Amino acid sequence: MGLADILADHPDKTTFDLAELNRAAQAAMECALACSACADSDLGRDANAMVTCIRTCTDCADLCTVTAKMLARPAPRGDAWQKVVLACAALCAQCADECSQHDDLCCQQCAEACRECEKACQQLIAAAQS
Repeated sequence: MGLADILADHPDKTTFDLAELNRAAQAAMECALACSACADSDLGRDANAMVTCIRTCTDCADLCTVTAKMLARPAPRGDAWQKVVLACAALCAQCADECSQHDDLCCQQCAEACRECEKACQQLIAAAQS
């Protein structure tokens, strides 16, 4: 049983497009893991040269974790969730831009995960507004 199954069984399942909600929650969690691993890997390199990348990845990992956990609770709760999802998309874009400047595999993979999360968050917002 995965998150999609749990969301499909949620009593408030009609408040969101479940496919988009699941996609955004999964992308946020995958991004959080990629950012955490990237920051840790960067610490093993020249940490002074990678300080901006490390900080950005750490911030992104934290916000993506909060976003994923919040999206796993799809009960209606006003508009605050949209602000969190929009902030997540913005920080993912920032992190992807930073990581894409580095040739290390961890940074390239992190940038890809961030772009996926940014896109999923934007699509969730678009689905909620339609």
